[in-house]
Amino acid sequence: MEDHQILKVAKDTIAIEAKTIESLSMALDDSFPALVRKIYQSPGRLVVSGIGKSAIVAQKIVATLNSTGTPSLFLHAADAIHGDLGMVGEKDIVVCISKSGETSEIKVLAPLVKSRSNVLVAMTSNKNSYLAQQSDFLLHTPVSQEADPNNLAPTASTTAQMAMGDALAMGLLALRGFSAADFARYHPGGALGKQLYLRVDDLYKNNAKPMVYEDSPLTEIILEISSKRLGMTAVLQKESDQLVGVITDGDLRRMLSSATTMEGIQARDIMTVNPKVTGPDTLAMKAFNLMKEHSITQLIVHEDNKYLGAVHLHDFLREGLI
Repeated sequence: MEDHQILKVAKDTIAIEAKTIESLSMALDDSFPALVRKIYQSPGRLVVSGIGKSAIVAQKIVATLNSTGTPSLFLHAADAIHGDLGMVGEKDIVVCISKSGETSEIKVLAPLVKSRSNVLVAMTSNKNSYLAQQSDFLLHTPVSQEADPNNLAPTASTTAQMAMGDALAMGLLALRGFSAADFARYHPGGALGKQLYLRVDDLYKNNAKPMVYEDSPLTEIILEISSKRLGMTAVLQKESDQLVGVITDGDLRRMLSSATTMEGIQARDIMTVNPKVTGPDTLAMKAFNLMKEHSITQLIVHEDNKYLGAVHLHDFLREGLI
């Protein structure tokens, strides 16, 4: 097979699956919001089951639901009919995923679920299947063809199932009013979680607090910037300790390149007035975006007219935020 033929197969696969997704949206009707509300109002969990490739899809759907606030668990259809049905509580809603809706394990499981008075949701491509007929709610995932030449390997059908699962999860998320703060509580680890909960207060306290006064001489300024290792120092008014400016190592270089004499130079002669500041409660990523917007590598932390310290680009790198 030539390279161009391989490329064509890949493009055809994507085109078939894209067409399947497009038709999926047309399959949604008024029963979908009714199902979303039913799940949202349920005191139990959402149990998602399947077999074969549909079981793998079910696990992914469960992971998405749990991470967005809907308590869910995965139940393999084969295991369910061999003892694991005991996992299902009397208030739980059960979603069975099957392309044909006629899989032997599913045909055994569906009436068992119904006999326990659990709500049964069918996700299937066959509206006339046994599973669909047994269900209280139907999530129709129409598939005209799979992506493989033999129309056998689950490809377009599993894509449709994944998309329908995402649609269900996002419907529940919207109804629940699930916020970024909620998301952070479910994802506390890694860079993603840190973007949603880490604040400036968690960063600046680990740094030194460089500061000089308006009348501080050049030697003192250089020593403060060098010793505190943040590439900057805040400039305060001596009488009130109020922030009046900032001096960065870049300011020093520009001064040294233009000044004809170093004698008598004070902080007020070099500083940048009205420096960019942030509060300690600001999300770290918001502070980083402010630094990025103004092409600066340090940001002064300031609250109630009081200078608290500073954050540096290295703080964000260290936390894996960028």
